[in-house]
Amino acid sequence: MSLDVARIRKDFPILDRTVRGGQPLIYLDSANTSQKPRRVIDTLTEFYERHNANIHRATHELSEEATEAYEGARIKAAGFIGAADETEVIFTKNISEGINLVAYSMGNASAASAGRGRFRLGPGDEIVVTEMEHHSNLVPWQMLCQRTGATLRWFSVTQDGQLDTSGIDELITERTKLVALVHQSNVLGTINPVREIAEAAHAMGALVLVDAAQSVPHMPVDVAGLGADFLGFTGHKMCGPTGIGVLWGRRELLEEMPPFLGGGEMIETVLMERSTYAPPPHKFEAGTMPIAQAAGLAAAIDYLDEVGLDAIHAHEQRLLAHALDALAEIKGVRILGPTTPAGRGAAISFEVDGVHPHDVSQVLDEHGIAVRAGHHCAWPLHRALGVQASTRASFYLYNTQEEVEALAEGIRRAQQFFQVA
Repeated sequence: MSLDVARIRKDFPILDRTVRGGQPLIYLDSANTSQKPRRVIDTLTEFYERHNANIHRATHELSEEATEAYEGARIKAAGFIGAADETEVIFTKNISEGINLVAYSMGNASAASAGRGRFRLGPGDEIVVTEMEHHSNLVPWQMLCQRTGATLRWFSVTQDGQLDTSGIDELITERTKLVALVHQSNVLGTINPVREIAEAAHAMGALVLVDAAQSVPHMPVDVAGLGADFLGFTGHKMCGPTGIGVLWGRRELLEEMPPFLGGGEMIETVLMERSTYAPPPHKFEAGTMPIAQAAGLAAAIDYLDEVGLDAIHAHEQRLLAHALDALAEIKGVRILGPTTPAGRGAAISFEVDGVHPHDVSQVLDEHGIAVRAGHHCAWPLHRALGVQASTRASFYLYNTQEEVEALAEGIRRAQQFFQVA
């Protein structure tokens, strides 16, 4: 299964530009944010030029068109992850907001409502995460534990970049209220055993939230197959616009959860003394939502569906295998996490002996190669691996074997410049 990468690259206008005084752009930072195909860009332009109006609130034609685009995007997002019903899909501005939505509901569930008992936390209750988490799937749970008196516990990470699940029976117990974990690490590319962990959590009556920001854009993801109760991803990492994300949750859970924000559209009735709320998903979508961005997300989903996620994943695995081999041949380069393509995605973080990651990134940038340097919003993971920071290259459907080779050559140039080769 192969992609016509030359044809695909023509769909992405930004890949034609040059940087740093005429260097061809080699974009290896898609784990941070992906580039956008012309179809998505044109969809945003067309919406603002032809259909711009607020949704649900008027009976004129423009509002009807905008509402159709927005709710149509919800249907496509649900289908993209195998959701049973589009009403299980909540639009947020990104996955961080989606995770905070669940954390807020758990911290503010009413003690008077027996149905919300599974969302209530207090001293003696526990939330389980992993050392591999992006800050977006760690900080909200730290804050929730601080507010409620619950305890935060976590799976540790082995030196080869895998979750240590050997103590799962001691870590996930009858005290566990929720397990939150990343599907694919944004630093290591490691794909975690979500199904196994979800089964252990459900056996103890705990809920499971999955951060799928790095997996949904790159491979087929089915929420039922993973065993998730909540799952989030974000549009800008999957060829869509910024400002739009998705939180999926099982319908019965969304019905029990209290709203996240108050305002227009999320209400059923409003009196001066009290209000009642709309059913999911609208009770979690207060105010004017990212309407144009939802239309852009739908266009991105259509694009990825047409290319084919299986084909994209296979292409990325070939790039990944080539990159792992190429970097392994460079003396003084240490790859963080798994060093073979099996069980990992196409993001590689690495160290170069004697050269700070930011300096590696700067030399690469001077040659037109865009990567990321730093802790990648995963400080605890870097500390667990004994490093302060790393350089990360991440690949997507528009990258080529030649760009992988340019990355390896760029690293060698950084070594030569800093005289560590």
